[in-house]
Amino acid sequence: MKIVLTNDYGIDTPGLDALFQIFRTVSTPIIVAPEHPQSGISHRVTTRAPISVKQLGQNRFSVGGTPADCARIALKDIVTDACWLISGINPGANLGSDVYQSGTVAAAREAAILGCAAMSVSQYIAKDCQVDWAVTRKHAQPVLHMLLEKDTAPGCFWNVNLPHPLTADDGVDFEFCRLDTNPHKYRYRSEGNNYIYEGTIHERPRDPAKDVAVCFGGKISISKLAIQAAVKI
Repeated sequence: MKIVLTNDYGIDTPGLDALFQIFRTVSTPIIVAPEHPQSGISHRVTTRAPISVKQLGQNRFSVGGTPADCARIALKDIVTDACWLISGINPGANLGSDVYQSGTVAAAREAAILGCAAMSVSQYIAKDCQVDWAVTRKHAQPVLHMLLEKDTAPGCFWNVNLPHPLTADDGVDFEFCRLDTNPHKYRYRSEGNNYIYEGTIHERPRDPAKDVAVCFGGKISISKLAIQAAVKI
């Protein structure tokens, strides 16, 4: 089974290496990831300029483009017979409305558009805490392997978020849940001609049993996201 791995933080990141370690025992992972950080770039694609691609080693490619570019180039040219594209592990949650600005999620969405099974994976980071990637890998592995066996249906993909903080001894459950559509609480502070964003993910509103509440409550949230078609009016 061939699996493409990508992300939005860049090719030399611990979250991407954690994904590689998770899947190397069950597949042939091929890394096709951005050369530089692309966090928060959403589903931007490059169509009016060349995209540089460098092969850094066997099954390891650096792309001078966006996460969605990586998905396109991987599935259209480098690994045309890939079974899955998996994006992450992002250092920071991609819950609720985050999925619309996330480059991590956009790579998985682009793969779903192209007809490839896909998932995006993120690690929520609690306030004033740091990620232990070995612990993240330990808790993510059984859930991600489980999802490899599930049918996502055409035009759908999985979005996975791990809770935080975690220890190696924690028992962590998972829950399938819907996306929380509540907006963030934030504001802009003005300084002269500049506006400065002020907000915190940790205090965001949440509905019970949806992905934000599930993840913040200590479980791994798993949401099935769909490529939305036009609505009849």
